Amino acid sequence: MEGNKLVPRKYLFIFCLITTLFALWGFANDITNPMVAAFQTLMEISAAKASLIQFAFYGGYATMAIPAALLIRRYSYKTGILTGLLLYAIGAFMFIPAATYQQFSWFCLSLYVLTFGLAFLETSANPFILSLGPRETATRRLNLAQAFNPLGSLCGMSVASMYVLPALISDRRNAAGEIIFSSLPAAQKAAIRVHDLDMIRNPYVMIGCVVLVLFVAISLVKIPSLGRAEKNVPDARVKDTMKRLVHNKPYREGVVAQMFYIAAQIMVWTFIIQYADRLGINKADAQNYNIIAMLLFLTGRFTSTFLMKYVNAHKLLLTFACLAGLCTVGTILLTDIRGLYCLIGISAFMSLMFPTIYGISLNTVRPEDTSIGAAFLVMAIVGGAIMPPLQGMIIDLGNVCGMPAVNFSYVLPLVCFVIVGIYAARSDRMDRAGARQGRV
Repeated sequence: MEGNKLVPRKYLFIFCLITTLFALWGFANDITNPMVAAFQTLMEISAAKASLIQFAFYGGYATMAIPAALLIRRYSYKTGILTGLLLYAIGAFMFIPAATYQQFSWFCLSLYVLTFGLAFLETSANPFILSLGPRETATRRLNLAQAFNPLGSLCGMSVASMYVLPALISDRRNAAGEIIFSSLPAAQKAAIRVHDLDMIRNPYVMIGCVVLVLFVAISLVKIPSLGRAEKNVPDARVKDTMKRLVHNKPYREGVVAQMFYIAAQIMVWTFIIQYADRLGINKADAQNYNIIAMLLFLTGRFTSTFLMKYVNAHKLLLTFACLAGLCTVGTILLTDIRGLYCLIGISAFMSLMFPTIYGISLNTVRPEDTSIGAAFLVMAIVGGAIMPPLQGMIIDLGNVCGMPAVNFSYVLPLVCFVIVGIYAARSDRMDRAGARQGRV
């Protein structure tokens, strides 16, 4: 029957179109991650300061998620999506003056504006996908759409590894495997800096052009008016919505779990290059390990979407959190190439976490509270802004408790996975308790 389908036929085209947005923000996320290490060398700054790239990137989500929700609430999901695409393009084109003026702060500002757009896109697209079919299959449907996010991520990583990182003159090494940029004369450094910043700028300008094309395409397509449902509900006032969300324990804990999950994800991926660097692997080769990690992440997304047809989403989330934690323990304790393999393996088990936490949490809120509820789940992405600088500070120590600091720094993602596992177990109990009360 049509009602039992994961995506009803009448929504299939629009589902496919909106799913392309998931790839777009995946590209932005994962072409940016390796730039932290590139800026650290090129600008001759610490790992902690270089990780401010991630602070700016994910800080944009926290800034714009609520304004995005209010815009969607007032108008529609289509308005939110078009606004997001426009801001995305503006942020991407800001890389042109950033490279010209060679100011690290300009690059941070460009990414901050770019992620204003991503905040609008995620706040619009995620709940819209949930609404395109039966409520019973909403979490699976979002997992399916989110499975295309790693495809964009792989494109971003591939551009970084094949086009940007190999072309960076600042990453060239001597026979001992040491970067020589810092020892060069000032005039030579200045020339290299101009070249390398242009190489970093170019892919952002190109993706900005792609985003403008998609903006035109979506503006010409009729989008179902599902995003206007809240506008017609008499009590859909922001104050009332906020009260209900604050007192909704399953939702509230879901926002916290999402924040820690995003923090773990960004830490795992951002510092793969630094982890590999300690083993004598250059940035371009290290980025290939990042690509392998993303392939595992992509495979895990499709696999978990299939498994969710047969396994309770809460239990699957708990299982994956435990396995991610075990891989993280290996990343910390193993100081040779096996530790890098464990670090890559974490990605397979992170794969279902974002859409599953998102779907479980948002399914507990009232329909008229959807856009604001979605906004706080997107704001939880701020975890990716807070934790990486802290990990960078640990890495800058060089050695902690007798082990390489980069290894020890993965204690932070381990704590995050423990919190996600606790949420999975608690949300399962709360869901079963709610079901029993419903039967009564």
